[in-house]
Amino acid sequence: MLRLENLSAWYGEAQALRDLNLDVSQGQIVTLVGRNGAGKTTTLRSIMGLHKQTRGRVLLDDQDISRLAVHDRARRGLGFVPDDRGIYARLSVEENLLLPPTVGPDPWSVERLYGMFPRLKERRRNSGSKLSGGEQQMLSIARVLRMGARLLLLDEPTEGLAPVLVQHVAQLLLEAKQQGVTILLIEQNLRFATAVADLHYLLVQGQIVDRLTNDQVKAREQELLKYLGV
Repeated sequence: MLRLENLSAWYGEAQALRDLNLDVSQGQIVTLVGRNGAGKTTTLRSIMGLHKQTRGRVLLDDQDISRLAVHDRARRGLGFVPDDRGIYARLSVEENLLLPPTVGPDPWSVERLYGMFPRLKERRRNSGSKLSGGEQQMLSIARVLRMGARLLLLDEPTEGLAPVLVQHVAQLLLEAKQQGVTILLIEQNLRFATAVADLHYLLVQGQIVDRLTNDQVKAREQELLKYLGV
């Protein structure tokens, strides 16, 4: 569904990504694993078209979208959830869901979203500022699905969440997968990553140095923790 071919990126003269090659099949959950500064967020922003200083190809369904604007990539079904979640603090949950336009090929109805995120239905009249971190993360994912994304790019969805909420996010991602959503996410928590994902790409100093299955991650956990600086 998604393929990166020799994707490189720069910030001015500094090269952040070096010839990344990566594949995500439809229906998979795939993680980008790496320590802070490895280039993970730059990778997601480059896929979405938010980072302009790039070279290489981004293919979605075997179509080269490298030259498309951000809104055209969204129309093809890409959706980006940043690490700051981007919730409108003064708007209610339901207003947050209804405000963005439905642009992708498979927009979810509010009713379908409430079925998957019953907590949001309970809090639908609460403002974004009144939500917990976990509820804000649910809302940010739900809003992108409402817009019609079929491939989610998630930037550290568990960051700052209590362990019980991390487990809940894992369940939500697995449910989204069961409903046909494909996910590429950034993660530093190896146990969370192996709980939800099918494959893992290890990013070190802007380069993919390994492609790992869950069994390989578990077998090399101590080595990988050193890579992550944990």
